[in-house]
Amino acid sequence: MRTPIIAGNWKMNKTEAEALSLVRVLMQWVRSYSDVEVLICPPFTSLSTLYKLLVSSPIQLGAQNISDQPFGAFTGEISGAMAAEFCTHVILGHSERRAYYGEDNALINRKLQAAINAGLIPVLCVGEELAERDAGNAASVINHQIQEGLSGIHLGDPAKMIIAYEPVWAIGTGRSASPDEISDLIANVIRPSLSSLWGEKISQGIRVLYGGSVNSENAGGFFNTAEIDGALVGGASLTAEKFLGIIEKTQ
Repeated sequence: MRTPIIAGNWKMNKTEAEALSLVRVLMQWVRSYSDVEVLICPPFTSLSTLYKLLVSSPIQLGAQNISDQPFGAFTGEISGAMAAEFCTHVILGHSERRAYYGEDNALINRKLQAAINAGLIPVLCVGEELAERDAGNAASVINHQIQEGLSGIHLGDPAKMIIAYEPVWAIGTGRSASPDEISDLIANVIRPSLSSLWGEKISQGIRVLYGGSVNSENAGGFFNTAEIDGALVGGASLTAEKFLGIIEKTQ
C-alpha cells in the first residue's frame, strides 16, 4: 500500500511571521490524521525558522526549487546541500518554472540528479498545456517529461521519488480533470513510463499525486481512486482550514 501524501506548495506567499502563524495551527491538528504524510513547501526565507519549529512534528518540510549546481558563483541560487539542511523534499519541474524561467527537461534532469545527490526526495511535476491536451498529445508530452527528466537516474527505493501530475490548464483556474480521467492517465501513461525506466515493482511503489485546483470540496473524489496517492496543493494550502480539509479527505 502506498501512503497518501498531501503537499502544500506555498509559491511566493507568506512572510516568516505569517508562515509561523499558519504552521502553528497545522501542528495542532495534523497528529489527529493517521496514515497520511503532510509536506509543506514554503519560500526559502522561512525554511530555517520552520525547521526549528517542526523538529518534533510529523509535518515534513520541502523546498520549492534548487540549483543544478553544487556550489559556486551562481547569484540567487540555492544548492541541494543547502536545502537539505532543513528539508526532506524538493519540488522540481513545476509548470511555472518551465513556463516563466525556461526550464527544460534537460535542466530538470540535472536538478533531479542534484537533489538525489543531496539526499532530497524530488517531487517531479509533469503535465500538459491545454493546447497539447486538445490536440490529443497529453500522453506524449507527459511521457517525454518523465523519460527525459529522469534519464540516467537510478532508483532503488520507490519512496525516494514522487511524481505530481499537474495539467497546466487546471492550475489556479478552478478547472480540474475528472478523477477517472486522472486515474486512467496515471495507470496507462505515468506508471508504464516509470516502469520502462525502473521496472514494474518500483513503478507501482512510487506515489503519484494530483495537482490542479484541488480543494476540500473535490479532494475526496480524487482520493477515492486507486491510482491517486494524494495531492500537490497550491492556493488552498495557504489557509489552515482549507489545507486541513483536504488532508481530512484522505481518511
